[in-house]
Formats: sequence, C-alpha cells, structure tokens
Amino acid sequence: MLGEYRIEGRRAAEISASVERAVGAGQLAPGETLPPVRELAAELGVNPNTVAAAYRALRDRGVIETAGRRGSRVRSRPASSPRDLIRVEAPEGIRDIAAGNPDPALLPPLGEALAAAAARAAATPTLYGAPGVDPELERLARAAFDADGVPDGPVAVASGSLDAIERVLGAHLKPGDAVAVEDPGWGSLLDLVPALGLRAVPVALDDDGPLPGEVDRALRQGARALVITARAQNPTGAAIGAERARELRAVLADHPRALLIEDDHGHGIVDVPLCPVVGGTAHWALVRSVAKAYGPDLRLAVFTGDIVTVDRVRGRLRLGPGWVSHLLQHAMVELWRAEAVDARAVAASYGRRRDALVQALGARGIEARGRSGMNVWVPVPDETGAVARLLQAGWAVAPGARFRLSSPPGVRMTVSTMRPGEAEKVADALASATGPVPTGRYD
Repeated sequence: MLGEYRIEGRRAAEISASVERAVGAGQLAPGETLPPVRELAAELGVNPNTVAAAYRALRDRGVIETAGRRGSRVRSRPASSPRDLIRVEAPEGIRDIAAGNPDPALLPPLGEALAAAAARAAATPTLYGAPGVDPELERLARAAFDADGVPDGPVAVASGSLDAIERVLGAHLKPGDAVAVEDPGWGSLLDLVPALGLRAVPVALDDDGPLPGEVDRALRQGARALVITARAQNPTGAAIGAERARELRAVLADHPRALLIEDDHGHGIVDVPLCPVVGGTAHWALVRSVAKAYGPDLRLAVFTGDIVTVDRVRGRLRLGPGWVSHLLQHAMVELWRAEAVDARAVAASYGRRRDALVQALGARGIEARGRSGMNVWVPVPDETGAVARLLQAGWAVAPGARFRLSSPPGVRMTVSTMRPGEAEKVADALASATGPVPTGRYD
C-alpha cells in the first residue's frame, strides 16, 4: 500500500506528522491507501486508538479522506494545492479575460467614505467590548434584506463571502460530512470544502441555477449542507428565478435538517431580482459580499440567517479576530447612504458586454452561458487545447478545471474589462481554437 515509505511514531501527533511529511515530500502520492488502523497499530506497537486519533487529525487537516470500508487514503487533491493555481498567466501583450475581477471604472471612489470613517473613529474610537456589528450598518443591511424578501434574522459581518461561508459551515458540520456544491462552481469554495475536511458532492445546474432533482439526490445521499449562488453564478452566470426558487424550496422541505447557504455576491452588479431560497430549513444563511460592487479590497460581507447559526458564528468570531474592522463597516455605511453605486447602470454595463460576447459566439455556432454577472462559460471539447490556442491568439481565459468536479470541460471568460468590438475578436479566436486541428502525415 505504501511502497517503500514506513510510517513512524508512538504518539498520535508523531504518526500524523510522519504521514503529513511524506505527503508534502511526495513520498505518499495522492490517492494512495493508508494501512488499516489495527494493522498499523500492530506494526508500530501502539494502541489502535492512537492510530485512529492520528487518522482523525489528518482528516481534519484535509490531508487524507476516509471512505468507510475502503479505508483511508491521501486526498486526490490535497488542500494545500488550491485551484487558483490552475490559471493562465497572461504575458505582456496578451489580453487577460480570465481574472474574474470587476471593472475598476465601475467601482466607486472610496476616499470620502474612508475619510468620514476615519473622522468618526477619531471622535469615537472603537475599543474592546464594542458590538461586533455597527448598528447603522446592521439597520441598512437588514432593510436591504427585507426589501428583497429575505426571511427575518439577525445580521452579522465577515471578511468577505468565503469567510462567511466557512464560518457557517464550521458552525454546524464536522470533518467527514458531505456538502452539496454547484458543478461547475466557484473554485475557491471547491478548495475550501476539502480544506475543512468536508466532502464535496457535485450538483449540476442550468441557467436557472441548481437542478432540483440533483439537489434532492445529493441530500438523499447524505449531504448535510447545500451551498448555492443566488445570482451571477461563477462561472456560468446562472440566476435563480421565482419558479426555480419554489422548486428548490419544495425539495428542501423534505430535508428540513439540511444547512442551506445562499451566496448573493452579485448584489449591486445585477439587474435580475433576488428570489430567495433560504428560510425553509432549520438552519440557513444568506451572504452578501461588497467585493464585486464596491471593490475586493474592502473585505466585507454581511449575512443573515437563523438565530442559532448567526449566534454560533458570532461567538466563534469573538474567540478569533473578534470583529471586522469598524473603519470598514463605517465606510460601507457612508457608501450605502450616498448610494455610491448605481446598480442598474453597473448591471447594464456588464450586461451589454456579456450579451455581446454570447451573441457573437452564438453567431459562430458556439454554445455559451451567461445570464447574469460578469462571466461567460463556454463548453469546449478539449479544455487544454482551447486555452493554449486562445493564448497563442492573444487571449488569456480561465481553464474550466478551476471550477469543475465532474462536469464537462469548458473555459470561463470575464467580460468586465472587454472593450467595444472585442466580443467579435474573442468569438473568432474561440471558433478557431475549438475547430478541427490540422493534421499531417509524416513518412
């Protein structure tokens, strides 16, 4: 099972460190099976409980995974190898439409809001013991949730949507639990799940979001949580409409103990109305990041949920960083009060570029998905070849492997920095990149 490598140690910490060193050095390959607990215990001359504790620690750190009677094995993609490394670096002179960033020209200036927050801090400094959430930020966030029909619940603040999702998952799940995720889906989330020692269960989706039958299948197979995207799904642009939301709520009614997390990171950059799915299960959260509309460096997300979930997250937050900077919270209050972002104008700008690219691709017989947000997903027969050929043609796109578990190959294009007329050029390049490869005969 382990070839030439011998696991060493007498205590659980020593045994787990021995395995982890071997994984890091490449002496234990991804997918390699570890010895059964009793077999390794006999070899090392220790109690089986000691080996079991070592394996639990390795699983909790995302180094190994346990598959019941099939035993424990090194993770096929260790948590230390993030999908974000699966990227194409755009050399000088290459147009980069892979990064997934918002258009800087559509982000509001932050100077006045930050200056106002600094002045407020000078007059009334935030000290230890202050509330974790600024009362005015909480009021404005709750009012926005209410306007969109989000169920009532307390408001909390995290350092971005991924931080919020991680904290909510940690409030209810334990290592080894399964989480249903969209496939294709957000690469950072697909990295986070195994890093927490959790197991990802793929759920297929169409332009209206996760397919109800797929969600039901995943939950019946034991998934304890479901993470979905409300609008501007990354990478496909899917958006959950009213009918799909009703269908998903009907499915979740049969799984009331499942944890539901709904990510509304597209708030402020889309013109598709929010149709919330949350509220039908005992535990839930809806997360809104300000990154896409106001700037990624603000590192702030507001979220609401059931009382137990939000209280657990707040309690754990107090034991770590304590709170999210009130300077940032106060700055967001200023930006919201000033209506610094015109969501309709931003959505229209992204929509024009996205629609132009989808239409240009369609005119060339290429299927593309992009209902909302700033991304367009294009299925391709040969992902690696398409990415390489597009790079040769002057375009850097994101490889679909960053976003996939078991779904077919594809590439993601971000339209946020595309200029007028570029859609036709990209479509021509992709049509050429996905066409038949010339072959020759060599005698």
